[in-house]
Amino acid sequence: MTLTELRYVVTLARERHFGRAAERCHVSQPTLSVAVKKLEDELGIPLFERSKSSIRVTEVGQRIIEQAQRVLDQVGVIKDMAQDGKNQLNSPLKVGAIYTIGPYLFPHLLPELRRAAPDMPLYIEENYTASLRQKLRHSELDAIIIALPFEEPEVVTLPLYDEPFVVLLPADHPLTEKEQVTAEEMAKEQLLLLGPGHCFRDQVLESCPPLVDAITKRADNGRPELVTEGSSLETIRHMVASGLGITVLPLSAATAIKYQEDILAVRPFAAPVPFRTVALAWRVTFPRPKAIDVLSLAASQCRVIEKAKTDTPAVAESA
Repeated sequence: MTLTELRYVVTLARERHFGRAAERCHVSQPTLSVAVKKLEDELGIPLFERSKSSIRVTEVGQRIIEQAQRVLDQVGVIKDMAQDGKNQLNSPLKVGAIYTIGPYLFPHLLPELRRAAPDMPLYIEENYTASLRQKLRHSELDAIIIALPFEEPEVVTLPLYDEPFVVLLPADHPLTEKEQVTAEEMAKEQLLLLGPGHCFRDQVLESCPPLVDAITKRADNGRPELVTEGSSLETIRHMVASGLGITVLPLSAATAIKYQEDILAVRPFAAPVPFRTVALAWRVTFPRPKAIDVLSLAASQCRVIEKAKTDTPAVAESA
């Protein structure tokens, strides 16, 4: 059993295709196939079920491959230990973030990180929580920024900041006359929300139960009567600006793009104010702890929420 063979089976399990796995490992397909078969023969069990159209990991194979991934992670730790004094901050760090955090945090995070670790650029990916979870598990990403709760075996999470939700309205909407807005008042309005599959949508509905009733009300065409779904927070912001309805946004997103004051308005929620906790997550076996420390420190120094409150007087006064 060799580390190369372990790397081959881990990659094959991820790609579920011999050709793509061989390409990822920079070897020919026969070389990878022979190595995988050799490891299976040595272990005395098949790790994969093969057919003409698909490759499937066996139940026992899944446990072995998960252990192989841990072994490969530990190899990285050993290499760092063997190179005493190696600078963990002089190579790129692969960081993922969910769609409703990345666009609003990264403009603040990158300058802080640039000052703290100028030789450690970020490879950045924005995606859904489920996809980021998989890529973190498979070492395709080094760390991810998500909203809690987030649980994954052998993954550490560190809360970075709490972010309140706010209400975004057309500037001429009657609710702008109020200093604070309740979820019950929102439930009577035309709502704009992200579509199913977005964790922020789930967080909004969980923290604002009256909005759930608005979603369940159906018009004659079978669609939600008071809800329009958007593909991104920015799309929803533009629809609010057009006068289509109102929405809930994280505070950082509410102030990210400046419309004229006679187009959009932001109002805080009445207590209890819904919020989310933004956190950093990484594998316990990740071999560059100093990089994680610098990343978490830079994120905590961004003060993205304080800046958002400053940019939104109505929220700043009520916070």
